[in-house]
Parts: sequence; structure tokens; C-alpha cells
Amino acid sequence: MNTRTLLLVAVAVVAVCAAAAGPATAASAVGSWEPITNVDDPKIQELGRWAVAAEMKRVGEPTTAMTFNGVFGAEKQVISGGVSYRLHLEASSSGAMYGRYMAEVYVQAGTNTRKLVSFEPTH
Repeated sequence: MNTRTLLLVAVAVVAVCAAAAGPATAASAVGSWEPITNVDDPKIQELGRWAVAAEMKRVGEPTTAMTFNGVFGAEKQVISGGVSYRLHLEASSSGAMYGRYMAEVYVQAGTNTRKLVSFEPTH
């Protein structure tokens, strides 16, 4: 190959790499918590439903002991190997008592494996 062809190939490779990387923004910075503005997104609501069921399983209660009512606030944090979600949710017990909880769920990249990191009542 001549010098001109090598230069064209190098420019093309750089352009493809830059396009694949996308724009660098503060919102995509690893480690910072970002608000999730669309908490009605089915993915976010499903993560909340899963968190309630996982907590019931962890404490040895039937998964029907607490009913998921909805996520009303959420944040995400991109970390090495996946994404952590803070879900502010409402759930009710069999006694029809509503409660607010904060659940942290880690979702591993690639496998979508989930882990309930914490589940705490909020006041």
C-alpha cells in the first residue's frame, strides 16, 4: 500500500472508533448517580417489582406477603461491570398498609443477572 492509502485507512479507523465511543458526557461518567426521569418505563417498574419479590424471598416470606405498588423515583449509577439502581418504591403488606422503601439493585452487564443489594423502609 502507498502512503495515501495508509493515511485514508488510519483516518477511517479513527472515525469508526470515535463514533463507537459516542460523546463523553458527565451523565455517562462511571460512578456518578444520575436521576432517571421516566420512572414509568416498564424496565424500571419491573425492577421494582423484582426487588419486592427478592426481599420477600430473602426474609423467608411468601412473595405475596407484600404487594408492589410502583416506583415513584429512581437513580442509576454506572459501575464497573454493570449498573446499580436506587429505586424509591411503594408497596403494601397483606394488612393493606402502604409503605415506602428504597431498594438498591445491581444489574450485571452482559448477563443481566440481578442482585438485591439493599431494601430499607424510608420515612
